[in-house]
Amino acid sequence: MNDKREKPKKVGIDARFYGPVGKGLGRYTKEVADRVTAMDDRHEYVIFLGRDNFDEFIPPRVGVKKVLADFRWYSAAEQVSMPRLIKKEKIDLMHFPHFNVPFFCPEEFIVTIHDLILTKFPTQRATTLSPILYRIKYAAYKRIIKRAVKKTSKIIAVSRFTKDDIEKQFDVPDDKIFVTYEGVTGHLRQNKNDKDALLRYNISEPYLLYVGNAYPHKNLENLIRVFSRVRKKYGRLRLVLVGREDYFYARLKRFARQFDGSRQDVIFPGFVPDEDLAGFYRHALAYVFPSFYEGFGLPPLEAMSHGCAVVSSDKSCLPEILGEAALYFTPESNDDMYKKVVQLITNENLRQTLVTKGYEQVKKYSWDRCAKDTLNVYKSVLYHAEYDNS
Repeated sequence: MNDKREKPKKVGIDARFYGPVGKGLGRYTKEVADRVTAMDDRHEYVIFLGRDNFDEFIPPRVGVKKVLADFRWYSAAEQVSMPRLIKKEKIDLMHFPHFNVPFFCPEEFIVTIHDLILTKFPTQRATTLSPILYRIKYAAYKRIIKRAVKKTSKIIAVSRFTKDDIEKQFDVPDDKIFVTYEGVTGHLRQNKNDKDALLRYNISEPYLLYVGNAYPHKNLENLIRVFSRVRKKYGRLRLVLVGREDYFYARLKRFARQFDGSRQDVIFPGFVPDEDLAGFYRHALAYVFPSFYEGFGLPPLEAMSHGCAVVSSDKSCLPEILGEAALYFTPESNDDMYKKVVQLITNENLRQTLVTKGYEQVKKYSWDRCAKDTLNVYKSVLYHAEYDNS
């Protein structure tokens, strides 16, 4: 990297997703914003935050400023008012950690694209909007992401799978996209008495675990179908589905009652804070990840970091990210999912082997490395320097 010494440039980060309000995207935004601003004392930074998370970000040093950008994601206000703020702050380079780049961004920018789920799974079931409004929103989404990909100086992809997806769908040259893997937070804050925490959620062992949202591409209805078959063979087993209550989880609960009745073997604890979630991972018999499509796949890595064996879909980026530390199944085949879940339940040696491999696999992913690579992308744009993307 040819890092020319010039006066400090000003970098803006759209951090409206920062923290829990942004779910998985919020974790990425938080880790990048926190670590880049702490490790880079050469540039000035402006962190744009919403009202819900404005107080959560604490500037680590002089030269890091936070600005209120209280505009809803994907809204008209975002398109109109965000460019005005960017211009007002005299930003040299903006980083948008999601595809929702204002159509007329006034300054040079880079964008992180985590996945192309909405183009791969354009389904009415993935929204609460009416069919007409959904079609309008979907058309706007396609136009915004297409323009963002065209106008951005560089694209950050969170896996090689996502990089390849972007290249194929938008005909983007290879040297415009940089892969910066996400990190694993490591051990979540731990409750001193895991079992007491589980009892508070009415969870008893043994159980299979899933952590994440309940969007249709997550394939949780088929997981429940498979679990209903597994439970007939292993009657004490439970299935725990952890995720914040929303429209999609409410719909999944209704679906689960068809198979679960009044037995309550499928448990929905809702949102679980980190100090309790660590215990959920540690005491689970296995973590099951049946998704049809992911851009990175952080929850199974978190499971591995807590010594939980993982059985996963073999689609999209998951073999790339999880490597040999997971047992794979074809998510379109409930029979294959059933076979692999039963194999993991019945083979303790296999579970222990996967636990050992999982501990090694998570060492490959570091938020510090992610932040360092992101900073290098900033520099490559700010100073028109070469960047080694190997």
